[in-house]
Amino acid sequence: MADAQPTPAPMAAPGYGKRTVPDQAPRTRDDFAHLPAREASIAAHLDRLPDGAAVDIKTLAKELPAYGQQAVASALRALSVAGHLRRFREPVEGCTQWVSRSYFSRTARGDDWWEAFLAARNSRRSAPPAQEPSRERARNERSPAYIALASLGCSDPRLTLSAAECAALEELAAEWFARGVTPLEFARILTAGLPDVIHCPGAFTRKRLIDRLPPERPETAYAPPPRLIMECTGCGTPGRPEAFPGGLCRACRGDAPPSEPSTPPQDAVHARVSQLRALAKASR
Repeated sequence: MADAQPTPAPMAAPGYGKRTVPDQAPRTRDDFAHLPAREASIAAHLDRLPDGAAVDIKTLAKELPAYGQQAVASALRALSVAGHLRRFREPVEGCTQWVSRSYFSRTARGDDWWEAFLAARNSRRSAPPAQEPSRERARNERSPAYIALASLGCSDPRLTLSAAECAALEELAAEWFARGVTPLEFARILTAGLPDVIHCPGAFTRKRLIDRLPPERPETAYAPPPRLIMECTGCGTPGRPEAFPGGLCRACRGDAPPSEPSTPPQDAVHARVSQLRALAKASR
């Protein structure tokens, strides 16, 4: 009889599910010996799941029939406090959708480590995209500035330039493009109001490139992608990491401030009646 194959772990929707943090200690038999039996069992199960596996409460309760949904929810909060679990809300690459991801660490981490982990990921996301060098091109590759100069003769034959002239003027023309001028604007400005006869197109174009150089346009500040945000492991409320000791908000930690005592309705009625009587006496 063939051995039964293990049932593959249910996978979350693309973008959701478990994520494993880096720099963990090697797996051992005593990784979760410091936890109560229930939490240790669920932590060991999470540790074995692949990245992208569904780790929501309902799915885990189905996979672990010994525990109901309430028990799983309580265990996940305990694992968060113990430093093995954090949840972050982050954007999906290339769109505006946000997802909640559960980051698991076999090695217990303190709040400072998780905060630094979040800051490091945000720092990588905030870096502006790498820019290709516009003026350090290979000699056999024609730059947009060179092509624009060589194309001036198509806009007006009076500005037909030789290859040597295009190469000599390339750096001046590149400054135009660095200032945000498009090829159409470049051709329009340089060919506007030409004299009837141009004896030296190269010298004439050089003078126009210098005299009509447009001003530098204000640089548009690079807007970094939306930041990753920590979520409460218990209820999913987003917020700053320092507001979530152990990964839990105040309400889930059970230390929410007590509400202000309210006046009993009957006492409020009596107070209002007394006010009305006083007003009536004063008006007599």
